[in-house]
Amino acid sequence: MSRTIIATDQAPAAIGPYSQAVRAGDTVYFSGQIPLDPATGALVEGDISTQTRRVFDNLLAVAQAAGGSLAQIVRVGIYVTDLANFAAVNAVMGEYFQQPYPARSTIEVSGLPKGAQVEVDAIMVLG
Repeated sequence: MSRTIIATDQAPAAIGPYSQAVRAGDTVYFSGQIPLDPATGALVEGDISTQTRRVFDNLLAVAQAAGGSLAQIVRVGIYVTDLANFAAVNAVMGEYFQQPYPARSTIEVSGLPKGAQVEVDAIMVLG
């Protein structure tokens, strides 16, 4: 099976040896997105809601570059540095997704790249 690398300047460039997303067949695997401004590469300032919106905007840009939309995402992985922010992250995710919602896990971690409070990865199925 061939792999197609998905890349867009509408989302932050990778900060390591990885791709923004990879398509294999009709499935697109997204790398984790942290709240980086795609224009500057800097971490966005603000609370968890502001950072989470930036993350989902970044995911949306990668989904569109792959020829899809957030409605085609079947799984989301959310990583937060403080589970006390769970409700705020849920509220923002509800702004971007409608039923039927994707499967999801939410995991508290001790730290994220560049001091981010949240990171999200995803899997999307096209077609």
